[in-house]
Amino acid sequence: MVFLFPLVAVLIWSINSIVSKLSAGAIDPAAISFYRWLLALLVLTPFVLPGVWRQRQQITPHLWRLLLLGLLGMVLYQSLAYYAAHSVSALFMGIIGALIPLLTVLLSVLILRLAPTVGILLGSIISFAGLVWLVSEGDLPQLLSHGLGKGELMMFAASVSYALYGVLTKRWSIPLPTWRSLYVQILFGVLLLLPGFLSAPDVSLNLHNLPLVAFAGLFASIIAPFLWIQGVQRLGASTTSIFMNLTPLFTAVIAVLFLHEHLHSYHWIGGA
Repeated sequence: MVFLFPLVAVLIWSINSIVSKLSAGAIDPAAISFYRWLLALLVLTPFVLPGVWRQRQQITPHLWRLLLLGLLGMVLYQSLAYYAAHSVSALFMGIIGALIPLLTVLLSVLILRLAPTVGILLGSIISFAGLVWLVSEGDLPQLLSHGLGKGELMMFAASVSYALYGVLTKRWSIPLPTWRSLYVQILFGVLLLLPGFLSAPDVSLNLHNLPLVAFAGLFASIIAPFLWIQGVQRLGASTTSIFMNLTPLFTAVIAVLFLHEHLHSYHWIGGA
């Protein structure tokens, strides 16, 4: 039963890729990014803010680190994905998101000075080849002549942002309880997202986009991280991270069933 914690967390995050795609035609990317984290902040406040206030003196020296983590994990990662959803499929988003564990390892080699193993090098080469095959849709000359589209670049940048978030979290090892650290990061994320929200042309909520905001703010931002943390505590970080490899599978199944997206040979080859 303990495996259900990371399994359900990954399922929720996979569904969130579909939500991101659905949001492309229902709400401005700046609006859903802001509303999502504002909702999470409001829900967490009664439970976490008292502890944050009691520990404010211990938090103050780490504010700039928490600010940078909020920028990477709460602002850049999901905001870029919402913008990318306007031009790439949910399938593509799920597969690129599955590169995060590999990108985390590569950034760990650079930032944490971990010695690269033969497995890391081979895995990097194979994964890069799969990424090239995927974004070129199996037509390498077309990729060379036209280059990458904005959506592909934004989705890749989003994955790099979240991988860097994970590496810096490990490097700094901020001595705060997990939820208090996340709460301050979310608070910074909301503040950083506010200018974009205020400048967006239409930030109205309606019956079509409200469920998308609710799912992103509650399930993807609170429930999934809670389940993931429980998995890490019970199974260990290494074992739990393996479940991230199910992301493209879950996303593909959901996208085909509910968005009627089509699986092509380049999805199978690149994703594998």
